[in-house]
Amino acid sequence: MPRIDPDARALAAQCRHYAMCKIDYLATGLCPSGPEKRFVTFYPQGRMDLYRGLAEGRIPVSEALLASADTCTMCGVCDAQCHFVTGMRPTSVMRALKDYVEEFRRDGGEAVRPVEDEALRKLREIVGRDWASNDPAVLWTYADDPFPLAGALPPRYVVLPGTTEEVAAAVRLANALGLPFAIRGNGGSVFGFVFTAGIVLDMNRMRRIEFDLDNFCAAVEPGVTSFELQQEACRRGLRINAAEPAATVCGNLVCTGTFSTWSNVYGTAADNFVDMEFVGRDGRVFRLNDKRAPNHFAFAHRVEPSPGICTTAFVKLHPMTEDEEGLLVPFEALGEAVRFARELGQRRIGLAVGVLGAHYIAAFLSPDETLARKLKAALPEALGVNTMVFVIGDGYARDAIRKMAPSVIDAGLVRTLMLGLPRLLEPRWLDLAREYEGRERPYELLCRPEMRPLIEAALRPSPETIAAAVPEGLRTFYRDLYARPEMTDMVWLNMHRIVSARMSRRKHMFAFLVYVPTDKLLVIHEILDGFARVAEANGIDHDFGFLTPMDSGKRAILEYDYYIDHPDPAEQEKIARAMPELDPWLDGLAAREPGVLSLKYVFSQGCSRKENFLYRV
Repeated sequence: MPRIDPDARALAAQCRHYAMCKIDYLATGLCPSGPEKRFVTFYPQGRMDLYRGLAEGRIPVSEALLASADTCTMCGVCDAQCHFVTGMRPTSVMRALKDYVEEFRRDGGEAVRPVEDEALRKLREIVGRDWASNDPAVLWTYADDPFPLAGALPPRYVVLPGTTEEVAAAVRLANALGLPFAIRGNGGSVFGFVFTAGIVLDMNRMRRIEFDLDNFCAAVEPGVTSFELQQEACRRGLRINAAEPAATVCGNLVCTGTFSTWSNVYGTAADNFVDMEFVGRDGRVFRLNDKRAPNHFAFAHRVEPSPGICTTAFVKLHPMTEDEEGLLVPFEALGEAVRFARELGQRRIGLAVGVLGAHYIAAFLSPDETLARKLKAALPEALGVNTMVFVIGDGYARDAIRKMAPSVIDAGLVRTLMLGLPRLLEPRWLDLAREYEGRERPYELLCRPEMRPLIEAALRPSPETIAAAVPEGLRTFYRDLYARPEMTDMVWLNMHRIVSARMSRRKHMFAFLVYVPTDKLLVIHEILDGFARVAEANGIDHDFGFLTPMDSGKRAILEYDYYIDHPDPAEQEKIARAMPELDPWLDGLAAREPGVLSLKYVFSQGCSRKENFLYRV
């Protein structure tokens, strides 16, 4: 039996399954085998799962496992990509997997060759021989996620259709065989929604984008991610209301009711699609706007399965202006920040608006978790900042905000703070801020224009300064990365949702999302206190994430985050105790307060009209 490296095993178990290694979001290129093979088995995430499966005795050495190990070039791209998001460096696991395979071959091991049964043969007739598999290694990489309440569930088959017709045929075959099926976009679900004991339909091959610029919309297939569509839209001077970078557009529209800081102007997912093409659960193809289509615009206050498989989404495109800029408005108290964000919504000021907690701000500005922890502590203690309102606006919006806000951190100062952060967090600078005894708060002093030259001189912001704070083997990568202007540009970072993906560097994150009325601060505080109370009672690491106003500031989506070390059984038990406490509490609050609604009820009804869940008649 080949040796298992305990360090590599522990690291492999920490994979968050966020699928960020499947998109080229940092312009580093991708793992070469992934775009060729398309199965998740051939991406770094898949190799992490394979090594964990070998270590736990869950899978044998199969042909696909050998191929996955052999096609890894040890290029190191996954180290850069994963460290940016999670702080992990998975290349050591890739090395351990290759060593395992080499030792297996030296020992004369023979790989398992799965038998093609009748069902697999029929599936391959639909999609092609290369795009349907029952290899144990392939099945295992579609069987599990970090959510401790959903156990591993290997499917019988994994199928990658290439067209709507192939999807429909696969669904009809599944029904004829009596097999359940699940649809997988990029596999970013952490609640077990994309797993089944039957057939997993992985949409990764369906990657067509067609722009209709005259009508300001794009036709998008289900393998296209939010980042990829946003990238292509921006090249045309347009943008979409984006989800997380690795989330597929079709999957997020149908499953989550996409929202973002841009929801202040662009609304929810329901406000951003023109039409959809579905394959129903009976295999029938229909368009959402067909008169005979099921009423997907309806909404029921219950958790329901998805109405079907979205094979094309027709998405609205929004024009950009050349004078857009990101601003941060610091506040000592959350209530002040919420009132300010609400007023921005009421006055139609700003394109993107969000109220950020200290943890989110720290993750936004910091290149790694060590600096993020220091900054999170320093914000309230040394600078007097507990929350900030993030705004993207044009020149008119910026002028209005500067008149409305007591202090504003503009784009130039944000760049200075990001590139000079290691020096800002040195004890001498923090002690100086603590000792400041003027009439102004420390953050107000920081924002004064006359202080800018002094701050620049003290912090010496540069790609070299920020790169010096990361592990030595990654310094060249981070120096080159932060030499690119977009990496300190709040507009670009927010449009592509790059930095928000960093929220899980400390541990695996469970995001709880609740619609709230922005005019009821007591209700908002009650929700925050409730999440904190349950977390503290169960010993769970937790933090307020953000609040995003929408619908002209009347409502907002609030995120509260729980963090657990998901491979740890003790941590799994904590979240298992907490979850049953949260549901009845939130449902009771929603029954009492009409403006409150847990987003769990929208997960499968994202294409329903938002009026059906924001306004209950």
